[in-house]
Amino acid sequence: MSSNLAQKLRCGTQQAHAAIENVGFMKCFVKGVVDRDCFAKFLGNLYYIYTALEAALERHKDNSLINGVYFKELNRKAHLEKDLEFYYGQDWRKKITPSKAAQTHISRIHELSAKEPALLIGHAYTRYMGDLSGGQMLQKVAQSVLKLSGYEGTSFYNFDQIPDKKAFKDKYRQTLDELPIDDATADKIVAEANNAFHLNMQMVQELEQTLIQAIGQTMFNTLSNTNNTGSTELSTA
Repeated sequence: MSSNLAQKLRCGTQQAHAAIENVGFMKCFVKGVVDRDCFAKFLGNLYYIYTALEAALERHKDNSLINGVYFKELNRKAHLEKDLEFYYGQDWRKKITPSKAAQTHISRIHELSAKEPALLIGHAYTRYMGDLSGGQMLQKVAQSVLKLSGYEGTSFYNFDQIPDKKAFKDKYRQTLDELPIDDATADKIVAEANNAFHLNMQMVQELEQTLIQAIGQTMFNTLSNTNNTGSTELSTA
């Protein structure tokens, strides 16, 4: 039995993809305008979100649905810890806090873990597929603009245990399609994936004021005054 969940997620989140790619912060990022402080705050928020998400997935790894898409090689928490130490020093934990939007996102993950763990699949899909897709392009931009060597400061994007990202993404989609779920559950997972995109978008939007302070309102307006098509699985990573 095939649930066609991967196809449903791809088609069902296209508008959400387009919306987040057209947030000013992301459009500036794609065009090579990256502020070091803003990027560090971005990674800091992601650290708290991935800490919550990966703990929830670990907790429910024996769940019949979660088990199918539980791949430890995707875990980002340890990579983010490296990046945060690079930007903030060894005492980085004392220097960062999750933003309001990140806290809302984390609360939703905790809620699902307690009540409807299967819907965590929507969050995992949204984050990890974006990290493996458009996130790889963002890593190159950050490396270039911030003049970083190797993966220093961008370890988050380094999937060192996944040498062939395309093959892994194909495997991940196949696994999603093979999950033993009914249409109603699939629809709920797609709806939650859209919610995950919305929560990610709110988090990114919060950072725009920091970016504007760094580059100026006029430049920000100029760079963000075009629309993207939303076809790259960019997510927020």
